[in-house]
Amino acid sequence: MSTRWAALACDYDGTLANGGLVDDATLEALGQVRRSGRKLLLVTGRELKDLFDVFPPITIFDRVVAENGAVLYDPASGRRRMLVHRPPRKLVRALQMRRVKPLSIGHAIVATLRAQQRVVFKVIDELQLPLDVILNKRSLMVLPRGVNKATGLQEALQEMGIAPADTVGIGDAENDADFLALCGHSAAVANALPKLKRKVHVVTSAGYGEGVAELVKQLLNGANTPQLLWKGRG
Repeated sequence: MSTRWAALACDYDGTLANGGLVDDATLEALGQVRRSGRKLLLVTGRELKDLFDVFPPITIFDRVVAENGAVLYDPASGRRRMLVHRPPRKLVRALQMRRVKPLSIGHAIVATLRAQQRVVFKVIDELQLPLDVILNKRSLMVLPRGVNKATGLQEALQEMGIAPADTVGIGDAENDADFLALCGHSAAVANALPKLKRKVHVVTSAGYGEGVAELVKQLLNGANTPQLLWKGRG
């Protein structure tokens, strides 16, 4: 990687993972980043328990920002740090009473399907709670106001003494836009949503993990900016 870049921050689903799984070639690309002396960060909307189940090699990352910015995890030490309070009990009870399904309750996040957004917005409004609704393709997440992947990544980078300007980020969906905007350079994989592609510096020619590997190859070749992929912000 060029000496300009100190870290690579990656989304999980739809970026590193296809169908929830990361292939061996993508893992090798991530390993190359680690061996170059740079840091790796995973920035995901998933809960940690889900990540442990689907991605055993999680220790390849130096930090994991989980629950869309609400939880910071250090795989090397096993230390987990909550960045926000737990979900309001009255919110959870109200959604359960409205029979909102599926309904996942994390350490800080409340998640369901995007199809339930009308009910979720109504409950939040009725209870007058300071919460944000974050959409991610077919999924919907509820978090304390102002909490997102960018706030979580900022905490992780600060903990490691790395400037956002020295970080490259890559993602695929709506909830990645905040953390990609924080990074010095941003990328979207080929399968990313068109709206996100318009907001980043570069779009890879390949999708999912193959696109991440493509970006890694350019960065490891020593380019301060990955010119072969560069499209510029519109």
